[in-house]
Parts: sequence; structure tokens; C-alpha cells
Amino acid sequence: MILAWVSVALGLVILLLAGDVLVKGAVNLALRLGIPALIVSLTIVAFGTSAPELLIAIDAVLSDQPGLAVGNVVGSNTANILLVLGMPALVFTMSTRDCDTSKSYVYMMLGSLLFIGIAFTAPLTWWHGLVLLGALSLVLWDQAMDAKRARDAAAGPTGEEEPEGADPELPGWRIALFVGLGLLGLPLGADLLVDGASDIARKFGMSDAHIGLTLVAIGTSLPELATTMVAAYRRQADVALGNVIGSNLFNLLAIMGVTALVAPIAVADQFLRLDFWIMLAASLVLAPFVFLKWYLSRIWGAIFMVTYVAYIIKVLV
Repeated sequence: MILAWVSVALGLVILLLAGDVLVKGAVNLALRLGIPALIVSLTIVAFGTSAPELLIAIDAVLSDQPGLAVGNVVGSNTANILLVLGMPALVFTMSTRDCDTSKSYVYMMLGSLLFIGIAFTAPLTWWHGLVLLGALSLVLWDQAMDAKRARDAAAGPTGEEEPEGADPELPGWRIALFVGLGLLGLPLGADLLVDGASDIARKFGMSDAHIGLTLVAIGTSLPELATTMVAAYRRQADVALGNVIGSNLFNLLAIMGVTALVAPIAVADQFLRLDFWIMLAASLVLAPFVFLKWYLSRIWGAIFMVTYVAYIIKVLV
């Protein structure tokens, strides 16, 4: 049993480290090849930061544990709102007065409804994956146009902000090393985590869906939590909200879309009865903070945290 927990912890650490070095290597490789920084920011960085969840989902469906794949995405989206926003609000509080995340939030809600809708036609197969990835392509295209207009207005046609992870001084051998370590580490970490989580589930009589909704979801939400805590400390509520909204949108459209292309994904009844609707309700709770600019006070942080703990207890009991 101890080995199973060690496997989960080690797998998670490897996933997070491998995802980070892969993003840095891929970003700098793309820039060296002449790909515009704007495109790199909207594609490689976004996909790279979701790489741990993606590899977990693919490994899970190939291991005939679809509940772990779906549970990770649904659980992560719920955790991103109630835990990842709740804890920073409880500690620092956040003013959303100057946040402009309304369009991204609408995309997240539409993506959630699209995913829930097609989940009722499960098992998810290649054509479901194409639908989800097609929707993601439209969102990325619109975001690219918005970013280009904002960049041109602010800095002129030649001004271009470097994407996260860009390092013009990074030598070629280190770029190759980062990409190689990332590509090797991600499947290794995913395999360790999925195997360990499966052993824990069997030991406690839990389903793979329960493990995905709780242990794995919380683990893969830790990078978002760290980023949001820093943003809240710096009073950057727009970064905190944007981080959560963007992560949730990518989880639904990119991770489930790519995974559905790899192998069919069965959707357990418990997701259709409860967990999808909890995820959707948590997403709807953000509306007043996005559109009415409600203050994310400690009271709201406490409400989010208590709600999340109650949900976890409901899943596990």
C-alpha cells in the first residue's frame, strides 16, 4: 500500500516537472523555427501546461480505466473553481473590478455545455473528439485575433510579447534536452500515477472515477493553485480568473478531444447523474464575479472551500 502512494506521489512530481521542461523546450524550439510568439503562446504553452492531465487521460483509457480519465477532467474543473480560487480568496481576497474575462468565461460555459451534451451519447469516440477539437480551434482562432488586435494597438505591428518560457539565450543542446526529458517523463509519470491510483482504488474499494475526481484531480490542479496563489498575493485577479477559466476550457475541449481520438471513452452513470452538474454549477457561480465584478472576499473563499470539502466527502462516502 505504501508503494502505491509512493507511485502516485512520484508520478505526479515527474508529470509536473516533465510538463514544465517540455513547455520551455517546445516554446524555444518553436521560436527558433520562426513560429510567431503569439501562436506559440496560444498553442504550445496552453497545450504544454495541460500535458500532465492529457497523458493521464490517455494512459487511463488505454488501461481500460475511463472513469479515471473523465474523473480527472471533471474533478480538476470543479477543483479549479472551488479550491484554486477559494483558497487564495480565503488568504488574500481578490478584487475583480478590473478583470476582463467575460468572453473567455462564455467560451468556458459553452464548452462545458457542449461536453456534457455529447457525454450523453457516450462512449465518446473519434467523431466526438473531432467535435471538441473543432470547437477548440474556433476559440483559439478568435483569441488569436483578439490578441493580435490588442498587440497591434498597444505596440504597433512589430511589438510582440514573448510567451511564457521563452529564453533567447537558451543553447540548442538544452532545448533538445528539455524536449527529450519532457517527452520521456510525461508517459513515465502518467503510468506511475495511474498504476498507483488504481492500486489505492482497489485497496479501499473505490472506483477509478472516484480516484480521478479526488486524488488525481487535486494533484493535477496543484500548478493552477500555485499560480493563482501568487496572482492573488500580487493582487492580479485577472491572472487568477484567466488561469482557471483557460485551464477548464482546455481540459474539456483539448484533453477529452485528443483522448477520444486515441480510444473510446465510456462515461459512468455517476458523472451523468451528479458530477457533471456539480462542475456546471461551480462554473455558474463564477458569473457574478465575471460580469458584476463581485469582490472575491474571505467569506466567498470560505464558502468555496466548504463547498468543495462537502463535495469530496459526498464523492468518497
